[in-house]
Amino acid sequence: MPQACPCNPSIAYAACCQPLHEGRFAAASAEALMRSRYSAYVLGLRDYLLATWHPDTRPAALDLDDSPDLRWLGLDVKRHADAGDGSAVVEFVARYKVGSTPAVRLHEVSRFARVDGRWYYLDGEFPV
Repeated sequence: MPQACPCNPSIAYAACCQPLHEGRFAAASAEALMRSRYSAYVLGLRDYLLATWHPDTRPAALDLDDSPDLRWLGLDVKRHADAGDGSAVVEFVARYKVGSTPAVRLHEVSRFARVDGRWYYLDGEFPV
């Protein structure tokens, strides 16, 4: 049975985020990039995360929690709005759990920019 994609367990990873992670093609939309970045967090793909971060806001290094007790529980995309001018917003909720602690709900409104035909993550805000 094929490995399920972290961003959408009903789709095989090989048919969803893996081609983006391997650089076979660029994300077609800001939502596709956001989903592939979520999957990259789940899979610990630090280089992909940095490569898809806009150079103006990209950190010099990225520390990922590589605790064996960390489990990502799912992703829910709430909204995707492409402004048509090379910018887009994606609102999502991701859930994760570390060990036996209660699950954490990460709610973010992310901004994306399209540069030379490729989408990049700019930054995000955490709504109250």
